[in-house]
Amino acid sequence: MDREMNVLYITLGGFVGLEKYSYVYFLIILTVYILILCFNATIVWLIVTHQNLHEPMYIFIAALLINSLLFSTSIYPKLLADVLSETQVISHPMCYFQIFVCYSCGLSEFLLLSAMAFDRYVSICKPLQHPVIMRKTTVIALLVLAWFLPVCQYGVQAALSSLRKLCSFTLKGIYCNNSVFKLHCESSNVITTYGLVIFINLVICPFFYIIFTYTQILIVSYRSCGEVRRKAAQTCLPHLLVLVNFCLLSIYELLKIRLDSQIPKTASMIMALQLVLYHPLFNPIIYGLKMKEINNHLHNVFVKARFF
Repeated sequence: MDREMNVLYITLGGFVGLEKYSYVYFLIILTVYILILCFNATIVWLIVTHQNLHEPMYIFIAALLINSLLFSTSIYPKLLADVLSETQVISHPMCYFQIFVCYSCGLSEFLLLSAMAFDRYVSICKPLQHPVIMRKTTVIALLVLAWFLPVCQYGVQAALSSLRKLCSFTLKGIYCNNSVFKLHCESSNVITTYGLVIFINLVICPFFYIIFTYTQILIVSYRSCGEVRRKAAQTCLPHLLVLVNFCLLSIYELLKIRLDSQIPKTASMIMALQLVLYHPLFNPIIYGLKMKEINNHLHNVFVKARFF
């Protein structure tokens, strides 16, 4: 591919061994993608169709799983096409669109986890006020903010970055991420500063708010009776597991981008696949196993399926 074509297309240079293992990669990625679609869609379907799950906590869980579906759909179809293609390329606009969807979903997840933490705080620390505070309008407002703010804020950064001139056209990765900024001819202080503002607004502030709310929940639970502690453990533990998993993967992603040039190509590809595999599968499994009401409905579905 000559330089003129490369102006319009970015080469994804992170794939290894496609000549020998392309069909193996295809089957593995397709299987994982189908599992992600099935697991997440099943939990969302249960929450939508069962009236006793139409509570703020479950609505936020459904929103979180929809995020996983959007994130996965922005990655997996392109991966499936690439592993069977002779050349792994992506158009310049589609690369930035993929980045925009991926990071908007990621930033939205922090805000949704903050909304969950707020709901659990009100439910456990102020149970009598929960129906008044967590009304339908409040839930809708929190959902709109959780999706709207990342789309607007990160959308501006993605748009500004897409206008930057590229001096390199080979990305060391299997999908587009913030590593694409290394392809720019020169760095932009405006984009860097704006990215830092986004990081503080949509990552640092929500994270510390979550820590604060769960600390308050822990204090109230410790001072209360066993029933309150049991309720707190049942409803908060899954959220905390998802938060820890997501934070670890986010740190993992940042370190990978920073150290990509020092990581062997094979190791880099394995790390990239781990990033897009664990979290979309982890969320529905945790909520399906650990949330009692969801688990009961799943059990009923499997029991009914045996009779057909």
